[in-house]
Amino acid sequence: MTKSLAFRQMRVFLLVWFGQLISLIGSGLTTFALGVWVYQRTGSVTQFSLILLFALLPSILISPIAGAMVDRWNRRWCMILSDSGAGLTTVAIALLLAIGSLQIWHIYLAVSLNSICKAFQLLAYTASTALLVPKEHLPRATGMVQSAQACALLISPLLAGVLLGMVQLQGIILIDFTTFLFAVTTVLLVRFPDAKTAAGSEDEKSSLWREVLEGWTYIAVRARMLILLILFALNNFVLGLVEVLLTPLVLSFASVTVLGTIQSIGGAGMMLGSLAMSIWGGPRPLIRGIFTFVLLANLCILAFGLRTSFALFAVANFIYFFSLPLVDGWFDAIFMRKVRPDIQGRVFATINTIAYSSIPVAYIVAGPLAERIFEPLMATDGLLAGSVGQIIGVGPGRGIGLLFITMEIPVILATIAAYRYPRVRFVEDELPDEI
Repeated sequence: MTKSLAFRQMRVFLLVWFGQLISLIGSGLTTFALGVWVYQRTGSVTQFSLILLFALLPSILISPIAGAMVDRWNRRWCMILSDSGAGLTTVAIALLLAIGSLQIWHIYLAVSLNSICKAFQLLAYTASTALLVPKEHLPRATGMVQSAQACALLISPLLAGVLLGMVQLQGIILIDFTTFLFAVTTVLLVRFPDAKTAAGSEDEKSSLWREVLEGWTYIAVRARMLILLILFALNNFVLGLVEVLLTPLVLSFASVTVLGTIQSIGGAGMMLGSLAMSIWGGPRPLIRGIFTFVLLANLCILAFGLRTSFALFAVANFIYFFSLPLVDGWFDAIFMRKVRPDIQGRVFATINTIAYSSIPVAYIVAGPLAERIFEPLMATDGLLAGSVGQIIGVGPGRGIGLLFITMEIPVILATIAAYRYPRVRFVEDELPDEI
């Protein structure tokens, strides 16, 4: 690849990346504002948590089909149509709000449709990155993608809190729609290289379901990739528990202000981790960095269960969120190198389905596990108050702490065992690069 071609492709990637960054911030504003709207009108944590479920589950379920379609379609137009569809759901919410007819189920439906659009958009975006960025710069490019998500995580809640008092929910939705238009415009202004299709693949494209199965088969016959995905699914299960239960855990010993401070520190950690990856790129081999920071992130979650201390939670949350973009970025970079560009849509769909399918399960079981099993065990007169309670304490929130510890011990052991397996440890050397 000539330097001029590499420069043009990087310029296209940077423009698309900037458009998606602005769109992510806008989407974050609406997500935060709708969550506040639902909670203020229902006072129900369950109703609020359902937004998280509907925002994720449809994307996971549709991903296998979406991946095959992304490989069939022009990926640039797939991103344009997906962003447009998400924008239309936002307009529908705005119209219902304007005429005073907005109901909770409308929000669940809109969030679900948005989730489906996001599945197509994300797969097209991910599969296009390998075409737009030279192979040696893929770790930095995936780091930039992670930094955009981190920036939205850090900025959107703070900005939405200010804007809610100034322009209210209607104004925030209008801002979100404007960011969708901006993202679509940036993609309209550029051209993507075509994915080079392997010889004979035209016959295979006669069946959509065959293409869907091809994504699953590609992973299933590569045991080392499958082990990595199962490990990520285990880690994501614990991540789902943390998403749901960290708020009540912190509020069991501190104020809402302290909770907000801890979350902001986590957002800052994610931002710095993303920037570090964008600048550094990562170690050689990348797999070593992945396992190092996965283990570090798990130790941080374990620390959440040990003590009720603001300083401990602040440091652990910072390190935890600092680790996430590094792990996700390096993971994506490895798979982008090892998968042919023309089938990356369906393969990454399989990757997302396996790796993230455990998060909705965590959303569903987190509340019952904490409220019906672990919190009673760690109550002042609970069954474990005289044993484990002497180490980590008793009372509100200590059951959640025990749940984190109980979940983390097998995940940490599984992480160590996976790294000791040579076929996983040498995945970058033993599997040939496809780009």
